[in-house]
Amino acid sequence: MRIAIVNNTAVSIEIIRRVVAARPGIEIMWTASNGAEAVEKAAHSRPDLILMGLALPHMDGVQATRAIMKKHPCAILIVTAAVSENSAKVFDAMGNGALDAVGIPVLDAKGNVSGGEDLLKKIETIARLIGKENRHTKSIITKENIFNPSFPMIAIGSSTGGPRALAEILTRMPVKLGAAIVIVQHVDVQFANGLAEWLDGQTGLKVALAGEGAHPDVNTVFVAGTNDHLVLGPDFAFHYTSEPKDYPYRPSADTFFLSVKSHWTQKGVAVLLTGMGRDGARGLLALRKAGWHTIAQDEKSSVVYGMPRAAAELGAAAEVLPIGSIADAVIKQIKDREVHI
Repeated sequence: MRIAIVNNTAVSIEIIRRVVAARPGIEIMWTASNGAEAVEKAAHSRPDLILMGLALPHMDGVQATRAIMKKHPCAILIVTAAVSENSAKVFDAMGNGALDAVGIPVLDAKGNVSGGEDLLKKIETIARLIGKENRHTKSIITKENIFNPSFPMIAIGSSTGGPRALAEILTRMPVKLGAAIVIVQHVDVQFANGLAEWLDGQTGLKVALAGEGAHPDVNTVFVAGTNDHLVLGPDFAFHYTSEPKDYPYRPSADTFFLSVKSHWTQKGVAVLLTGMGRDGARGLLALRKAGWHTIAQDEKSSVVYGMPRAAAELGAAAEVLPIGSIADAVIKQIKDREVHI
């Protein structure tokens, strides 16, 4: 796997290089100390993965990510200090095509590196996603005893570019929607709460993490909140499972969609947004066959047309729409279904 490192300090570049180069099967192609240099080098020598810093001179990591994904797209992982403090910029970078983010490894006074394993785990996950796997080597609502789902659900799966697409949809949703919204976004657990809080500021609907044992609630948005897969159980409550363990997409839209198909009694709307890979397509097809209305984002408005393309190729999407039209289509379907409930 060919990797490039972009950071504004030579020390950080060397620490990252030391961590990454220790893994068999990884080649460091080039390094850059600012965003403009990274864009230029990516144009001439495109790696499989760029480890992108955020605080860069001349052109910051968000701008560099945007430029690279527009002209010479490749996988990008944000590697930055103080990840939680930089959550707004992290989501902005992910909205422009970065796959994920992780804290930068640090060197202590004794010369030991901490945080290296977290970085390597992220690289291994992305390697599986892009087919470059190394072959050498809390809002929690108490569960009620009885719960009857008397309202439809809007189930949404998203990945690369998802936060921005989700915000555009939620901004257009009425406060009295008449349905529950559940979002499965490929994002690490350390960013899940920040994502929920950020989305809460984009909409009049309440946004919360989907807590273990909580039930979906009408006019409320729930966001998958761990690195395990969110599922809906036969008790109509949210649960988390590590299975399938070898699935590279975490949390998985497919796993959630299939659980909803099995257990949610009110048919609703399922949406698959921008993202790399094929996660969600199989589950979307199952929901369409079960009588749900299904929508996939179109290619032009997608940051990465992977997941929605897979859905379209399977015939899983009843509609393929630009991001600006999806909210209205969802609202129409919910209103039409209210008449028949």
